[in-house]
Amino acid sequence: MADSSKLWPAGKRCAVVLTVDYNDIHGILTQAPEVAGRDKTLSVWRYGTQRGVERLLGLFRALGVRSSWFVPGIVAEENPQQITAIQADGHEIACAGYRHQDYDTLDLPAQSAEVAKGCAALETLTGVRPTGFRIPAGNGAPGFIEALKDHGIHWSSSWRGDDVPFLHPTAPEVVELPLHYELEDEPYFAFNLSPAVPPAQSRIASYSHTLGNLQMDFAGFHRFGLCYVLRLHPEIIATPGRIGVLRELLQGIQQHDDVWIASGAEVAQWWAQTAAPVAQDHPASVYEHHYRDYLV
Repeated sequence: MADSSKLWPAGKRCAVVLTVDYNDIHGILTQAPEVAGRDKTLSVWRYGTQRGVERLLGLFRALGVRSSWFVPGIVAEENPQQITAIQADGHEIACAGYRHQDYDTLDLPAQSAEVAKGCAALETLTGVRPTGFRIPAGNGAPGFIEALKDHGIHWSSSWRGDDVPFLHPTAPEVVELPLHYELEDEPYFAFNLSPAVPPAQSRIASYSHTLGNLQMDFAGFHRFGLCYVLRLHPEIIATPGRIGVLRELLQGIQQHDDVWIASGAEVAQWWAQTAAPVAQDHPASVYEHHYRDYLV
């Protein structure tokens, strides 16, 4: 790994990006469409809108940190007050398509249309064209990254396979901020009885153990000078108890004066200006190479 002081601005040792997936009920409707109209079940996911968004914003405001929110266009249309509050607090609003779709079920034209419709809906409400994108579920078809570029998307946070951002080989104008499952709240805490979420059940992890895991991961990312991308959901992390887990995690991170806590757009812009193209053996290059061979 290169000298981390040369990776980040002002000699910072590592970067931290706080991201929030705000899906309201549309995430569970993609996963389990049979729950449509079942208000008791849907109330589990509506909690994000009812209480979670406000509680997350309050914590971020108290700590003075910025975040990036991925929002499907339909969620913004149905919950304009929440979107206005997110924007008013200075957070970035990024796109997650128009509906919360499984992209494995869509061909490239349909995927591209989803991005275009989602960006248009967010721009209509906020007056700002989104520059970030996250696939709600599934994978982009061959050519999807190029489609993102054509829609004015400059950064994505959907892939995995690395600890620092990278430029997509087929569209270096798009910077990827990679994810790790252990840096998400959902694998620890997502739970519902009927339908069973997760499908095999059961899972509600220890709060203290989860905090310990997230702190140990940050210690590793900080030590090696990497990019720590946290993925949160307002209906999961922003309950009265779990918000304390996030508060303690972020307060600990803020004790390090060599950490750059920034929005996804800020990190992507820095990386686009300073980073070299990915090597041929990088997972993104290998992926694109095999995809191109397959298409031929």
